[in-house]
Amino acid sequence: MSGGDLRDALPGDAMVLDIHVGELRQLFHSMDPAPFRERDLDPKAEEYIVEWSREVRPEHPLALVVQIDRSAGTLDEERALRDAVHAFFEDRAATARRRLRQLLQEGRRSLAISLVFLAAMVLVGDFLAALIRRERSAEILKEGLLIGGWVAMWRPLEIFLYGWWPIRADARLYDRLSAMTVRVVHPSPAAASPVIERV
Repeated sequence: MSGGDLRDALPGDAMVLDIHVGELRQLFHSMDPAPFRERDLDPKAEEYIVEWSREVRPEHPLALVVQIDRSAGTLDEERALRDAVHAFFEDRAATARRRLRQLLQEGRRSLAISLVFLAAMVLVGDFLAALIRRERSAEILKEGLLIGGWVAMWRPLEIFLYGWWPIRADARLYDRLSAMTVRVVHPSPAAASPVIERV
């Protein structure tokens, strides 16, 4: 497939990542014994693709073009690569959503414990303040226990204010990557072997 024909086959507003490799196997983890369609991407390839996709605005579809520096293969080769890439990022999206569910469960448990602890500190502070005759000492003790109660609220507040949304963003990004167009092209033998580049 020529470069012009390839671009015509991609969505018109797609943002394209061109990757040049000698063999398709270079994109996958060398120690993964799974069949080709089920193998994990090489960590460096995954990082490169993910970091590139983070820079693409959500309204643009994504496309991955893999140029192989050898003679043309079969249509099944492209299908296998597409299935492997899609399955890999679908698994990443599912993993991110599991992490999000676990984090929110932890947040709810932490919130319940923290509220009980805060209420206990308030009650204990009021009780001890009533026992201590020196007003200044009673006030310091009461405020100290109250501060301790609010410190216990730090973890659930961190989860519900800041912790959950980066994980959800990752899941949505992996969803986009699991649906991106994947193409394989074979440049002419006379073409020099280029390096990985971003378009």
